[in-house]
Amino acid sequence: MLKKIIAGVTLGATLIPAAYAETVYLRAAHMVDVVSGRTVDQPALLIEDERIVTVGQWPALTAPAGATTIDLGDSTILPGLIDMHTHLTGNATEHGYTALGISTAREAITGVKNARITLLAGVTTVRNVGASGFTDVALRDAIAAGDVVGPRMFASGPALGITGGHCDSNLLPPKYAAVADGVADGPWGVRQKVRENIKYGADTIKFCATGGVLSKGTKVGVQQYTEEEMAAIVDEAHRRGLIVAAHAHGTEGIKSAIRAGVDSIEHASFMDDEAIKLAKKHGTYLSMDIYDTEYILSEGIKSGMLPESIEKEKLTGKRQRDSFTRSWEAGVKMVLGTDAAVYPHGDNAKQLSRMVTFGMTPMEALQAATIEGATLLKQTEQLGSLREGRYADIVAVSGDPITDISLLEQPVFVMKAGVVYLDRNKPAPE
Repeated sequence: MLKKIIAGVTLGATLIPAAYAETVYLRAAHMVDVVSGRTVDQPALLIEDERIVTVGQWPALTAPAGATTIDLGDSTILPGLIDMHTHLTGNATEHGYTALGISTAREAITGVKNARITLLAGVTTVRNVGASGFTDVALRDAIAAGDVVGPRMFASGPALGITGGHCDSNLLPPKYAAVADGVADGPWGVRQKVRENIKYGADTIKFCATGGVLSKGTKVGVQQYTEEEMAAIVDEAHRRGLIVAAHAHGTEGIKSAIRAGVDSIEHASFMDDEAIKLAKKHGTYLSMDIYDTEYILSEGIKSGMLPESIEKEKLTGKRQRDSFTRSWEAGVKMVLGTDAAVYPHGDNAKQLSRMVTFGMTPMEALQAATIEGATLLKQTEQLGSLREGRYADIVAVSGDPITDISLLEQPVFVMKAGVVYLDRNKPAPE
């Protein structure tokens, strides 16, 4: 029996369909085992349909009769990356007033483009935390149906926010009465909005607890939702089995969101000692986009970002990196979260080297980007490691990522659920 495996030669290449045997035997020189935290030599994997069925070492584990062999030579394999904070339907070049000219339909098409770019960059699963018109839900479903090439998605739909807050639409004057999709106020108002998001397909919830860098007229450190409103959001989402992410830069908003029971804090820029202790006590994950400040300060104006946003980033970036170091040293749990769309999709792995610069070992950064993301998603039996029964989500790099984690910025091989999407060892078609 044959199944179709799609191979792409380079990030810019046309995807090339190829018929491979149902059983795939894959081997490489090394494997990063993120569960044990060690590197294994001469790994060999048997893959059937979408999943890994056997993990061993060659030459002891050999290819069964009729299997297709993928020999990755001297490469190192590791689980596909999990980016827990993306915006696939947005572009890094469309901020501020430029974004007003982007229709909901155009956002959906943009998502198709960015989904492919993201997958070919080695990111096999994303949590998309905010998109208008449920475009991310539609994109998720199109990828799952095989209509679109992209990572596995967990989608929030519109992010919840207060009237006039970070997740509202604040660029137009009153006569236009512009209101973002996710705006809701009061404990019952936010409950209704969570229910609406779930009704239209959201499988995760995101809300804005504080002001933000890229919104007009909000103060980045000021709390927006009350703790009572946050608790209502979390309670409604958790009763329905969804995890909750809270955008929170400011200290008091971070602490209120943690006390309200959120599963992750996004950005977490102004962490004080109490916030760090609370996060550790409650097991709250931090998703900190510490690469973003470099792109915002160097490219933000050209991308349409407002001058006030650049000034807010100048106040926030260093504090966020300090918070990252202090929180990690204190033992707070962390995942990979890039905020891709603030900077270009496909550059997701640039975040990893910054996580190392500001306190993690390379292995710890890779664990944050794989098994920890799967843990936050409550998907450890499906994702995040190269173990039997998990989806065959595999990325390979040339060399040792434990020595040079920036190698993840140029993967040579990407497989998602047993399907090959990138193999730089294959010759380009004529």
